Amino acid sequence: MLTRKQLELLDFIKTRMDVDGVPPSFDEMKDALDLRSKSGIHRLITALEERGFIRRLAHRARALEIIKLPDAMEKPGFSPRVIEGNRPTSPQPRGAMSVEALHAVDLPVMGRIAAGVPIEAISEVSHHIAVPGSMLAGRGNHYALEVKGDSMIEAGINDGDIVVIREQNTAENGDIVVALVEDLEATLKRFRRKGSMIALEAANPAYETRVYPDHLVKVQGRLVGLIRSY
Repeated sequence: MLTRKQLELLDFIKTRMDVDGVPPSFDEMKDALDLRSKSGIHRLITALEERGFIRRLAHRARALEIIKLPDAMEKPGFSPRVIEGNRPTSPQPRGAMSVEALHAVDLPVMGRIAAGVPIEAISEVSHHIAVPGSMLAGRGNHYALEVKGDSMIEAGINDGDIVVIREQNTAENGDIVVALVEDLEATLKRFRRKGSMIALEAANPAYETRVYPDHLVKVQGRLVGLIRSY
């Protein structure tokens, strides 16, 4: 899967090549994606190349070639598939809620989020999941993410869990949030503001706290619930 910025860049390159016959320059790509420097474009180009969507050609100006496109760009009207699971036959854990017995809401699962070192921010819907309406925190948009990694285990969040996130761009100290770092990578961490710096804290002593200038961190949402399969 590609991040939102990677999709935007690939779409921009394809559009310019369809119109002009040549790829855009790095400056044009930087301006189109509203990035502050060309280093961000270099990172996006590298990520697209590593995933097999483009190829850089040596000794040629603007040497980019599109090899393939993601399904979302190739298939108009593409809609995510719905995955339906069977009800568990084993006894439910203490305190667990039955989705069937409650008002349930289908939420999009937007791929995976790192509970470890940051990985790319996922922007494509992989499937949907039924979530008890009582889990959603008031009004606003919500989405779900599958957790990858173990850096939040002391907060009760395990590898493979589904976290329910309320979309918001602010957070209080101590909130567990989806944080977008430098518009390129996302992670699930505890939020702490220290003056003009943002600390993203793990809940596992094996992982160090990462500290960034506040302009490099954007809150994408706050944790409001968790779903675990047994």
